[in-house]
Amino acid sequence: MSTAETAHADLGTRRTPGLVPVTETMRTAERNPAEEPVAPLPPGRTPWAFWRLLGSELGLTFRRPRNLVILAVLACVPVLFGVGLRIAASDDAMGGLIGSVAGNGLMLAFLSFSFLVLLLMPVAVSVVAGDSIAGEAGGGTLRYLLAAPAGRTRLLLVKYLNAVVFAYAVTAVVALSALLTGLVLFPVGEVTLLSGTTISVADGLLRILIAVGYVGAGMAALAAVALALSTLTEVSIGAIAATMVLVIVCQVLRAIPQLEPITPYLLPTWFTRFDAVLRSPISMSDLTQGLLAFGSYIVLFFSIAWARFSGKDITS
Repeated sequence: MSTAETAHADLGTRRTPGLVPVTETMRTAERNPAEEPVAPLPPGRTPWAFWRLLGSELGLTFRRPRNLVILAVLACVPVLFGVGLRIAASDDAMGGLIGSVAGNGLMLAFLSFSFLVLLLMPVAVSVVAGDSIAGEAGGGTLRYLLAAPAGRTRLLLVKYLNAVVFAYAVTAVVALSALLTGLVLFPVGEVTLLSGTTISVADGLLRILIAVGYVGAGMAALAAVALALSTLTEVSIGAIAATMVLVIVCQVLRAIPQLEPITPYLLPTWFTRFDAVLRSPISMSDLTQGLLAFGSYIVLFFSIAWARFSGKDITS
């Protein structure tokens, strides 16, 4: 074989030590292209990661026995109110709020909000929101959450949205319990508002729905306060107690006539403004001012929580 033929054979043959020579052709080269590495997604940027994290947090919240007991207790309170009012309605002399509820079961929802929105509902929301960050830190699980590709801002937002969902769950439970109790114990018909105007049952149900949305927004604002306090401590009971102390102090300040100029700046002042739906027409100015106050509290205290949590050294 000549030197040229040998060179030609070497060009057409791919030799591998210890293996049978394989002839490389253009067709086999196109059939086996070089595989290019696929760049992985950046950490924490996988699709739907935020919603999976939120779903997991909601599942933990609504499966926790403590939170289920809180919802059960809140559901029982309107029933107790209804039974007590039913017994009181047996007397001949009744008027005012008792007479309104006894005359129409839909009014029991507004009565329940009037009492629960000042103390028991804030306690329920504070338990979940105050435990959101401090509970993880106290239990030693916060560093593991941050070790996962979640990010501090994303984790804080998930914790707050979880508290907001629970706040609306609390509000809805109270409204549904009061509505069902009112339907069972009292007659249901046209609703007489505080202004003396009579509206239909459908309009009354719509106004209850508006009140649920408004009260839920107020509880969401309180959740932002509790979340900010939760970032300042590693003891969840401290954040919960501090939130309730602030609510009680605000209630005391509202009761002092000399301090009336500062009452518009206190969050509990706006909790009971849902009674704007009991006027004809609905007092939209009261509802708008209340929602603006809630929004201001949410922006302010979530910003405080973010500023604290984003630069906080996690030691537990």
